[in-house]
Amino acid sequence: MQFFALAAAVLPVLAVNAADILISVGDGGLAFNPTSVTANVGDSLQFQFVSGNHSVAQSTFPAPCTLSPGGIVSGFMNVTQGQASVPQWSVLVNDTSTPLWFYCQQTTPKNHCQSGMVFAVNPTANKTFAAFQQAAMGTTGNSTATTSGSGSASAPGATGSSSGSAGSAASGSTSGSAATSSQTSSANNGGVKVAGSAASLMAIVGLVAGLAL
Repeated sequence: MQFFALAAAVLPVLAVNAADILISVGDGGLAFNPTSVTANVGDSLQFQFVSGNHSVAQSTFPAPCTLSPGGIVSGFMNVTQGQASVPQWSVLVNDTSTPLWFYCQQTTPKNHCQSGMVFAVNPTANKTFAAFQQAAMGTTGNSTATTSGSGSASAPGATGSSSGSAGSAASGSTSGSAATSSQTSSANNGGVKVAGSAASLMAIVGLVAGLAL
């Protein structure tokens, strides 16, 4: 009984602390809005594609316009003018020890990344968003495109899921009547990892079990 009482007391704290952070993709042109955010472990980055044909792909600070090895990627999300619902792609932050870097892979009719369409999570004083964007705009010929959102990938610090037709869905769930496909990506940070909220639940249950013993 003591174990379950402690678990019940701890779990609501997780729900309160986790935040959904909305990022508009293509809002006002070749841009993410906002361009960078501060996120905590457990927060969900909600990339909402509002116009144009864009993607969200994970890169690195030294190579802003190149998909990082094992990086997560949304695939292209095309939004036409007047579309009733728009796609949304969610990324669960599970590691804040280093910044996360993202860019748009679109290269037609112009290279979006090299035009400054990049995004950062938890940039630092030594690795700023401004420096990341400047490096992206100075690159040539190294943007790697992925045209499909299917499949899976592993990436440090984040777990991604996508919905192809959701207007205001969270964490990869969908709304609306259209059929949807989904992508899930899991991070490999060493040891055994359970994606999403199950990992937090297991971590808390393990902690409480230790206290109960």
